[in-house]
Amino acid sequence: MIPKTMLAARLYAPGDIRVEEVPIPEVGESEVLIKVMAAGICGSDPPRAMSTGTYSYPLTIGHEFAGEIAAIGGAVWDLAPGDRVTAIPLIPCGACVYCKAGQYNLCDHYDYIGSRTDGAFAQYMKTRAENVLRIPDGVDFETAATTDPAAVALHSIRKARIAVGDTVAVLGTGPIGLFAVQWAKIVGAVMVAAVDVYDEKLRVARELGADLCINASRDDPVEAINQVTFGKGINRVIETAGASQTQHQACLIASKLGSVVFCGISHAGLDLSEVAVDRVMRREISVVGSWNSGDVTVPHEDDWRTTLCFMGQGKLVAKPFITHRHPLSEVPKVFADIWNRHLVHGKVLFLPQQR
Repeated sequence: MIPKTMLAARLYAPGDIRVEEVPIPEVGESEVLIKVMAAGICGSDPPRAMSTGTYSYPLTIGHEFAGEIAAIGGAVWDLAPGDRVTAIPLIPCGACVYCKAGQYNLCDHYDYIGSRTDGAFAQYMKTRAENVLRIPDGVDFETAATTDPAAVALHSIRKARIAVGDTVAVLGTGPIGLFAVQWAKIVGAVMVAAVDVYDEKLRVARELGADLCINASRDDPVEAINQVTFGKGINRVIETAGASQTQHQACLIASKLGSVVFCGISHAGLDLSEVAVDRVMRREISVVGSWNSGDVTVPHEDDWRTTLCFMGQGKLVAKPFITHRHPLSEVPKVFADIWNRHLVHGKVLFLPQQR
């Protein structure tokens, strides 16, 4: 029996998050209602909720989640109530030139769960059936709730064009960075270096396959990598920290004909030093942007389905860096703690069915 009301974390203005009782969403044609079992905080969520805001108010935030189907609107033949699912948060327009080419992550007129339409920090949420994917047997809700950052990491790995035997550096070991470490090893990297400023995160990176861990608060990562590579640099560099400093470092540690992928969002400009510009040119380094996840028109490049497949096989894991679990009632406090840097964390989950 579906109740008439639910708890949801609603953003009324930047910094004004209220957990309140609201009506259960009504599903329309080709939409599904999902009972949310786990929902994660993305790195983009605190700036959005505490500073930049969303596109309308009030709005239920959150876009990383997993749950089970509670109801279906209209004719949706391949899904049923009780199915364990997650959903792609980006809702493409389907009409622009990029959608017609299958590049949905580049859609000109997209909608987005948790920033443009009501999201997952709620006991129930609705979305269009096309975006919904079943969770493989053996994958729990907490792991499935991290499918989005895992797919974003895979997209950056594809953009880097990592080949078997390549060396890889991942700058920033938040959840996306830790997934990137795993993906790099899965696709054949012979050596993966992880860089961060927290020993706790680097220990997890080591556990997940990183061969070299560098704490940038103690050691210069450029010098450290030049030392272990005898000055040749790293073939593929993935920047996930979203900081101007690490973006600059990425350009300094890439090898000749190497690639640098910017995956983290810095919300800042980037001034490259003369040395970095010279290195990009003389080493013919490719600097590439990676945005969200996608490429669903090519079956073997479908980031979300590939991610769920590897999770189902136990080859891609999230539990080692899920550090905090909270009920919805604590959303405002947790966001304030993260924004004010009172909380060192990995992936933070809310469990909406807990009171």
